[in-house]
Amino acid sequence: MKEQIQKLFKTIKKNIVEYIITNRLFLSYLLISIIGTVLVRNFTIGNAFNYKPFLTDLGLILLIGSFGYLFKPRNQFKYYFTWVIIFTVLNVISSIYYTFYTSFASFGDLATVGQVETVTDSIFDKLRIIDLMYIVFPFIFYFIHKRLASTTYYFFLDKIEKGKKMMAATLIMGALALGYSFGVATGTDYSRLAKQWNRVYIVERFGIIMYQLNDLAQSLTPKISSLFGYDEAKAAFTEYFNQKPAHENNKYTGVLKGYNIIFIHMESMQTFLMDLSYNGQEVTPNLNKLAKEGMFFKNFYPQVSTGTSSDSEFTLLTGLMPAASGTVFVSYYDRNYFTIPKYLKNEGYHTFSTHGNYLSMWNRNKAHPSLGYDEMLFEESYEYTDEDVVNLGINDYRFFEQALNKVSTIEGTYNNYMGTIITLSNHSPFKIAANFSDLDLTHTYEKVDEETGVSTMETSTYLADSAVGKYMRSANYADGALGEFLDIVKNSDSFNNTLFVFYGDHDAKLSRSEMNYLYNLNEETGEIYEEKDELYQDYDYYDHELNKKTPLIMWSKNKDLQKIFKGEIDYTMGMYNVAPTILNMFGLYNKYTVGDDIFNAKDNNMVIFPNGNILTSHVYYNNSTGEYAKFNESETLPDDYIEKLVQEADKKLEISNSIIVHNLLDTVNMNGE
Repeated sequence: MKEQIQKLFKTIKKNIVEYIITNRLFLSYLLISIIGTVLVRNFTIGNAFNYKPFLTDLGLILLIGSFGYLFKPRNQFKYYFTWVIIFTVLNVISSIYYTFYTSFASFGDLATVGQVETVTDSIFDKLRIIDLMYIVFPFIFYFIHKRLASTTYYFFLDKIEKGKKMMAATLIMGALALGYSFGVATGTDYSRLAKQWNRVYIVERFGIIMYQLNDLAQSLTPKISSLFGYDEAKAAFTEYFNQKPAHENNKYTGVLKGYNIIFIHMESMQTFLMDLSYNGQEVTPNLNKLAKEGMFFKNFYPQVSTGTSSDSEFTLLTGLMPAASGTVFVSYYDRNYFTIPKYLKNEGYHTFSTHGNYLSMWNRNKAHPSLGYDEMLFEESYEYTDEDVVNLGINDYRFFEQALNKVSTIEGTYNNYMGTIITLSNHSPFKIAANFSDLDLTHTYEKVDEETGVSTMETSTYLADSAVGKYMRSANYADGALGEFLDIVKNSDSFNNTLFVFYGDHDAKLSRSEMNYLYNLNEETGEIYEEKDELYQDYDYYDHELNKKTPLIMWSKNKDLQKIFKGEIDYTMGMYNVAPTILNMFGLYNKYTVGDDIFNAKDNNMVIFPNGNILTSHVYYNNSTGEYAKFNESETLPDDYIEKLVQEADKKLEISNSIIVHNLLDTVNMNGE
């Protein structure tokens, strides 16, 4: 018996050794490919050792690799090398994209590649060396091939390799790995894979290769047939809006009838800045003053995807969510949308947009007319020199001055107007505008020499030099321009019948570790406090997500409007609540929104994020983990509270995306008929 066991082990050992010796090229392809996927998950979402995505990636790599055996050994290198390059490109793009957006790239985003040139500095500012390390893998594989080619390896395999048999065996191994991974998948896993909204979750569960293959299929499906899924989407759309409760008036209904309205799109301005002061200076003194003078929505959250600023514009004007894949402004601008500009145009308003950047940025030259803007005043409409450029275009000081002159002309020409003024200076990379700020973030402290006992006053710049410090100084510069804007408005003969709506378009895209410098920086050493330190402040995932809120302030110099638009509003509110709320103030109603008038929804409002996360006045729900944080631990929620939230959020995301992809508003009218 013992001899038989030993013989069996020898046979197994011999077969393993023979397999390794005769499959060195394939094994090199396999190891290099799987190591790349493990590393990209490790340096993005941090779940390198989760076996489920590992098995899915392994299974797919095996399936793809099995077809290499159909080629003669000398030609297999070309096949495997091609796939190593494809996986490398996939890993590099995934890593860079995650660094910039905390999400994963979609094939639907390819249409936005033209925007990269404009934000190149922002990308390079956040780029990490590890984002590019995958580039070495093709070189390693090529080196292995050259070493094998210098021996008799390929000649030897030509004589003995049974390609079809090896292909079948490898195919079976790949199928088994995939079969197990999908066999233990839950209904939630399959649902999220089908919907593709939560990209991070799919990579966490199914791996980077499966995510990209699934995304490619979903991106191509609507392109193959414009009618694909239309009937089903139309039926769901009709059912959803037929069941939508009738609109109810509230105390703000019609208060803006006959008034003008201007939206001020504040680039990357977050609410937490308003609570900060250093060395006797407020970070955003003008924004703080504005909030005290107007109506300040203190719990307002953007709902952006990869379209960032353009997503905010779309969501604010329509009450819909961003597209699940790609961006509306680039991929779906030619659809029919019911927007604030269109409703007000029907009331006789002149509509305009203005920005200190190129008209082609985010495809606004096509998207803005589609959204209902009559007039677009962009970079070519302004006078400026190279010295006036900060970041991507005209600095906010110079821009505001000229923009308000143009709006004054519009006011003198038309009875009523609605417009959007889009700022720019506080765009990343924040180090550029930070150089123009006089905000002092230095820290002065007493340092005692241990040997002599002599004390000296020292100054550190650790906070100022950090990513969050540069952002704070950049925002301070933009806030200074906002102060001049308000001075011009207050001293002007124009704007007496105008409501200004100031909103932060999205958060600064700072990582949790970068934001942690604000809460746990030891300003004397430059190190970060650890949990064991007395001064440590907890800043967890939920703190970081909740910190992404931006200001929303309604303000006017009109005395009658000042009596209406005042005080703090603490309802939890999303960008998609703006259009229903504003339209109601004009006595108008758009049935086809997935957001609600905040003064009707009040504390029952739900903010849905494009990745499926949900925020209410009671909880923040993490769609990736299925976990949530309650804001009041002593509060008891219904057993099915989260389940109902998720169901409602999924339905809103599905309906909104169907409206965009299938152009469903083209078959109904703006009066809801």
